[in-house]
Amino acid sequence: MTTRRKFLTTAAASVPATLAAPAVLAQAPIKWRMQTYAGPALAVEVVDTCIRQFNEIAQGQMEIELYYADQLVPTGELFRALQKGTIDAVQSDDDSMASPTEVTVFGGYFPLGLRYSLDVPALFNHWGLDEIWKEEYAKVGVRHISAGSWDPCNFATKTPIKSLEDLKGLRVFTFPTAGRFLSRFGVVPVTLPWEDVEVALQTGELDGIAWSGITEDYTSGWANVTNYFLTNNISGAWIGHFFANMDRWNEVPDHLKTLMEVCFNSSHYHRQHWYWNGEASLRVNETKLESTTIPDSEWQTVEDEAHKFWDEIAAESELKAKIVGIFKAYNETMVKAGKPYRYS
Repeated sequence: MTTRRKFLTTAAASVPATLAAPAVLAQAPIKWRMQTYAGPALAVEVVDTCIRQFNEIAQGQMEIELYYADQLVPTGELFRALQKGTIDAVQSDDDSMASPTEVTVFGGYFPLGLRYSLDVPALFNHWGLDEIWKEEYAKVGVRHISAGSWDPCNFATKTPIKSLEDLKGLRVFTFPTAGRFLSRFGVVPVTLPWEDVEVALQTGELDGIAWSGITEDYTSGWANVTNYFLTNNISGAWIGHFFANMDRWNEVPDHLKTLMEVCFNSSHYHRQHWYWNGEASLRVNETKLESTTIPDSEWQTVEDEAHKFWDEIAAESELKAKIVGIFKAYNETMVKAGKPYRYS
């Protein structure tokens, strides 16, 4: 006897597999556009590899398209474009991309706040800065993914700097907060698109740069159009970050978020040794830039002024005071620890 259930089961079994159920369509890959602060020559070392590795490991589930400095939007408009979702992710410091957050002044080069590149991951991973940055950016619809260190901030100039007097009147390409600080010593900060800096140095529109260490001077071609490198720096490391539009970040599956974090941390690590090696070996083995030094006794004026600058920043808000307090406590700990953490 054939029951209704048996009939339906038999009939279903006789239907060709291709007709039994609609095919499950493969999900379209997630596509992001990321813009970096770096030009093409520098991007090879600071971001290209980690994006290529992410795209390879993601195996078609997600793809990040990388754009270099000013290709989609001017660097100073990166934050606004990120917040609006015009672009999905950014590699930059807070200062350069004109972030409206309380933490912006500490991004890039916070004057004399850091001595070595390892100070950056130590502060973010062990002294609470990562949590502060994530909270502040979440308020404005942006995900702070991670922070890492880049190179120190030295001067590369057309004329030699051997005293603080030599800084007066120099037109220098630098970061907003660094420029605000250096103007105390007579420096004239100049803002230009990254790709215009080399020509501006050639034509005399700029007298120098305080935008990097010697590694980037050579990598970016600026060592070809300057003559001198000042070994004194106003910061031992640049603080840069990876950011994402919060809505776009939330759409990404957790395993791809983790993959992104791992690849970006790999990029942070690469810069640690690339810059550390470059800052030493280029001073010793290359001859395009002649090194000069302001004596320690005179440079102490800059160190003292930096701490006054910190106190001025701390007076601007409760959060800034908290962050300045962290910088002070961290540096006091490093000084007390002695060599090799601090030598003076």
